Amino acid sequence: MTALKMSMPPPLAGGAADPASPVAPAQAGEPDDDTLLARAAGGDRRAFALLARRHTPKALSVAQRILGSAAEADEVVQEAWLRVWNKAGQWRPDGTARFSTWLHRIVVNLCLDRRRRPVMAGLEEAPEEEDPSPAAPDLLARRQVDGQVAGALAELPERQRAALSLCYYEELTAVEAGRILDLSVAAMESLLARARRALRARLAARGITGAEEEQ
Repeated sequence: MTALKMSMPPPLAGGAADPASPVAPAQAGEPDDDTLLARAAGGDRRAFALLARRHTPKALSVAQRILGSAAEADEVVQEAWLRVWNKAGQWRPDGTARFSTWLHRIVVNLCLDRRRRPVMAGLEEAPEEEDPSPAAPDLLARRQVDGQVAGALAELPERQRAALSLCYYEELTAVEAGRILDLSVAAMESLLARARRALRARLAARGITGAEEEQ
């Protein structure tokens, strides 16, 4: 497949997903990621589309946690998939590296490269509908705390946001997150510790304690 023919992937359906959306699991009998990527490198658009459906929800979650904006997260993930399409032939599975790690590294790097305004605007993009159920007051209080945590997270440096997003929201290990951020385990743990301290300090300034541990 020539570079010219690989210059544009098939369009990805849908927009930004809920930040809590998990990776779509592979269905029984479906090819694994490495097989799909190899087929995509040969120009197989169906294989690429399946790979995208499988990993886009989590990629969007990572991007939105870092950027704070669903619209920007969607743009970043679209660009990330374009890069995957164009570089699919460069992927060489070695038994230890995973495609998801490579994809998330691309997503995180694109997010960090943006270095735009503070990401508070993303918190106002989707107004919540009122819930008439008896649990509504508790739900509202929880959403308010979540909003405060998101606001405090938005004030952190980009790499600290990325560390917290990967390790706490996406529940990756320090080893996995370190591979994405191109850090040793020790450096990743140090970055994560600084990020937690910074987040706690910002939450305390907002009069919130204990929220970070609940996230």
